[in-house]
Formats: sequence, C-alpha cells, structure tokens
Amino acid sequence: MLIAATRDEGSVNTPDRPIRLALVGVGKIARAQHLPALRANPSYSLQATVSRHAAVDGIPALPDLDSLLASRIPLDAVSLCTPPQGRHVLAGKAIDAGLHVMLEKPPGTSVAAVLDLKGRAQRAGVSLFASWHSRAGAAVEPARKWLAGRRVDHVRATWKEDIRVWHPGQDWILEAGGLGVFDPGINCLSILTHILPGSMHVEHALLTVPSNRAAPIAATLRLIYEGRSAIHAKFDFLYAGEPCWNIEIVTDGGTLLLSHGGQRLAVDGKALHAGENREYDGLYTRFAALIAARDSDVDVLPLQHVADAFLIAQWRAAPSFEF
Repeated sequence: MLIAATRDEGSVNTPDRPIRLALVGVGKIARAQHLPALRANPSYSLQATVSRHAAVDGIPALPDLDSLLASRIPLDAVSLCTPPQGRHVLAGKAIDAGLHVMLEKPPGTSVAAVLDLKGRAQRAGVSLFASWHSRAGAAVEPARKWLAGRRVDHVRATWKEDIRVWHPGQDWILEAGGLGVFDPGINCLSILTHILPGSMHVEHALLTVPSNRAAPIAATLRLIYEGRSAIHAKFDFLYAGEPCWNIEIVTDGGTLLLSHGGQRLAVDGKALHAGENREYDGLYTRFAALIAARDSDVDVLPLQHVADAFLIAQWRAAPSFEF
C-alpha cells in the first residue's frame, strides 16, 4: 500500500503543505457539513473522495477504500462519514495504512470496537478522533462554564425531529447497529456528558421499535446523576414540524436552557449566548491539532450510555414504519 509510504513524517499541518485528506462517504452529512468545513480550512487539502454512488466535482473519486489505498494518491488522513455499521473495518484499514482517522458520530456500533481502534491507532502512531459535533455547538462551552460549581437538581432533555426530513430514505439508521432514534439522541448525550461535571448512568429505558425495523423510533431514558434520578430524556424520530433539541437544567443558581442543539443559552429566560452553527469548523480544527500533536481524542461515554440503554431497556412494539 503506497499511501503510508508517501506520508511525510512531521510535515503535516504546515503552511507549505496542508493535511492531505480523503473523505470516505459522500452523503447528506458530508455535503452539508464536512465539505464546507474542509473548504474553509487552509489546514486541509481534499485529495479524494470514496463513495459507490457519489462524487465531488474536481476531486478524484474512488468506489471503495481498498481502491483508495491501492492508488498513488498521497494522503495523511481520512474522515469517515459512512454509516456506523462498517466503520470499524474501514477505520482499521486506514490506521493500518498509517493514516490519521476522524470518525463521524457515532464512532462505531459498539464500545469495544471503538476502543479497539483507539489501541490500534496508538500502536500505529497515528491520531484517532471520535468526533461529537454537538459538543462544538456555540453555546455548549458557555453552558459548561456556567454550570461549574452549581448544584444540579433536575435535568429534562428533549430531542425530537422528523426522520423523513433529516434522514430521508436512510434505511440503515433503523437497522441493527444504526442506533435508530439514538443517532440524533446521542448528540444530546454527548452534550450532557460534557457540560455536567458529575457521574451518571442509565437507570431505566423504554425503547419503541417499529414491527418491521431493528432499531428504536422513540426512546425515554432516566439517568442517575450524582446518586439521584435527576436526568430525564425523551427522544422522538416521528416529530413533525421544527425540531426540538433542548436541554433544561434546574440548579441552585437558576434554570439553564440550552436550545437549538447547543447553539443558544438562556438562564431564567434571559438570553446569555447565541451563535451560528459552525460545529464542523471546530471539529476539523481539533483534528488538525491532534495530528500535529500525534495525539488522539476518543471519548466513548455517550456511546456507552446508548449501549447501556439497549442492555436494560423495556421494549415496546410500534406499527411498521416506511419512509
């Protein structure tokens, strides 16, 4: 495999040569978020795309990762935007070829699989970034700082959207390993695990699964936070209208509302922070920094909570679902 041999050690992310990256998967999220962020970041040069059905004008296109790795296209890194079911194999091949790897969320279909990739990346001396885009929301870090030192009494998280709008025709998301409603719901969990300083674990879960599908279309969770049943979350994939991505946290210093998926922050009804959705700009900046430092960032805690919810859940059947 020629790609690893053409990687110039120590010269990535420099003014004279940006990080040479291939985008693996050219679907809705890649076009809407990854491509604009890469074009806006001078630290990267998009060298190739990998997809069986799509391409980007002016960029070499390969049908699969094996074809990319057998090509003479020089690369330093890949960003994987494929469905999670096959991501462990793809990431493993890239790591073995000496490439740095960024994983779209969720990073994989199991905690053990992601931790395996972490170990392989460490042994190979490359960077692995399990990205959680919602943590890069404009108001998430201000919320974390505001909560520091305050007592949390109760948390109510509501993550509701229309699967037909946000994931049109994407059957994989309701297949085994696709996570179902936890594909957006894990965004909520990634924020909660970042902004709340205490420990938490899933105490109860109710998952609603269509009769013709393998993953839930709705879920309710109750989590123990600092020894108390303080976190209640509701995820819904059949919500018509504007999406509702809110986290309300009642504290001894007021009630915090983090809304619009982490873009806006208010306390007791007073707006404190609002910003544009520039999450993926932040992710690629972070990935470049990890590559420069030869470091990795692999937090599996949000995925662990999803796995625990599946493990202890009560299951409720729902009518069949079709896109």
